[in-house]
Amino acid sequence: MHAQQLKTIADLLNSDDERVELINGEIVKRPMAGFEHAFIQSGLSDEMVPLKRTQGPGGWWIVTEISVKYNDHQCPCHDIAGWRKERLPQRPSGIVEPPPDWVCEITSPGHERKDLFHHFMMLQRNQIPFYWVVSPEDKTLIAYQHVDEHYRVVFSMEVGEGMEGREVRIPPFAEIEIDLSYLFGYEDNSEVESS
Repeated sequence: MHAQQLKTIADLLNSDDERVELINGEIVKRPMAGFEHAFIQSGLSDEMVPLKRTQGPGGWWIVTEISVKYNDHQCPCHDIAGWRKERLPQRPSGIVEPPPDWVCEITSPGHERKDLFHHFMMLQRNQIPFYWVVSPEDKTLIAYQHVDEHYRVVFSMEVGEGMEGREVRIPPFAEIEIDLSYLFGYEDNSEVESS
């Protein structure tokens, strides 16, 4: 019996399939994003616009569907990730190697283990300052901050009907309010008349 050879970034780049990522030296197919997943991903990106437009201190590079190289055998594709412009003044390109300052994963049915366990442990090991996990199915957002070698919950909320206008400040973005009712599709439609 022989040991399985770990795949590398070169193997990932040579793959014919673009919907793959490198996890623990294995090329893994990424789940297809459903509407709920994409809705939250684009909504969160909308909420971040003021930070993306700010130059220098307080500004961020925030992108969706980004491949980040952590080592030769770890190159996941994050749903959303951000880098502080004061730490990374020039816009990166290609597969990004400097680790992000913030990662957000949006869970997909049947693939929750990747976000709740694998990415959590890998990002904690790499001391990524902030990690958010958003569940479209459960309508929850949990934000973790890296403190003393471990992640600690700094924010958690379950959003439901009747919570219109739920604006919150979540680290590391305390300078802006994020409208969770918008993010999860609970906008106040009471003034809209049906035809």
